[in-house]
Amino acid sequence: MSFQAYLDGAEKKTGKTPADLLTEAAGRGYDGTTKAGVFLEWLKTDYDLGRGHGMALYHALKNGTEISAKHVGTSGSHRDESTTLRLDGIANR
Repeated sequence: MSFQAYLDGAEKKTGKTPADLLTEAAGRGYDGTTKAGVFLEWLKTDYDLGRGHGMALYHALKNGTEISAKHVGTSGSHRDESTTLRLDGIANR
């Protein structure tokens, strides 16, 4: 799956937009210096999200909304439409 597909999947599973989840993470003190394992454990415990969904959210937490252009324009299920991830939710597209 693409980065965006993982973010959209996390929204469908939790009912919260990626932006909402990242805001909640910040409220818990998580930021770009937080270890991935700590962040993933929170998402698993509170939202039953797996590693793929969690790592896509962790990328956004740590690096912001930009992803490498190598993921854009390729073929296959891992292709993203843009180098900018959408965190504002599926309904806002």
